Amino acid sequence: MSLDFLAGRKKGLGTAAVVLAVAFLVSLSETAPLDYSLSEARKVFEAIRHIQAAGTLPEKGALREIVIKESEFNSYIAYRIEHEKSEIMKKLELKFFNGNILEGHIFLDLKGQKLSRFLNPKMDIYFEAFLEVDNGRGRMKMKKIFLNGQPVHPMVLDMIITIASRVEPMEISSLDDWYTLPYGIRNIHVHKGRAVFYY
Repeated sequence: MSLDFLAGRKKGLGTAAVVLAVAFLVSLSETAPLDYSLSEARKVFEAIRHIQAAGTLPEKGALREIVIKESEFNSYIAYRIEHEKSEIMKKLELKFFNGNILEGHIFLDLKGQKLSRFLNPKMDIYFEAFLEVDNGRGRMKMKKIFLNGQPVHPMVLDMIITIASRVEPMEISSLDDWYTLPYGIRNIHVHKGRAVFYY
């Protein structure tokens, strides 16, 4: 199954798994070498430093923006997976589309955790989601989720987050939770192949 598994998705919708990505970034792990561009990963680190150095604007100030390409964001995630130690996250790859919709691929290894006998500890997850953002907070509204090739209810992913948080603390406990966007980011607009971060 590839990231194009949702071939029937209505054209014009966009995808943004940014909140889910941010929620899992605290638990990224070192695993086999991943395919990514170091120069693209550096662009995201530079963008983060730029946003942090800029400081926050007054509430009524005009927002500034910075554009991150899909490939740059994925290289940033892959770099962190390779260089930060975790027991869970092995892969996270996103595809950006218009309208704050995203498709994503996550691979988790929950070997050694207490799981239902119906769950394989090696979890290959594909999803389509809408990124909802409101004044510096965001959350994911899942549209479709496939676990190891089978469609599942979003509550299954909530259960997986709960299990993962026993190993490494996460700032969300459910996909319905609002999450404070990092680095002073106030809004995110996702388009095909790129995301615009407003700060």
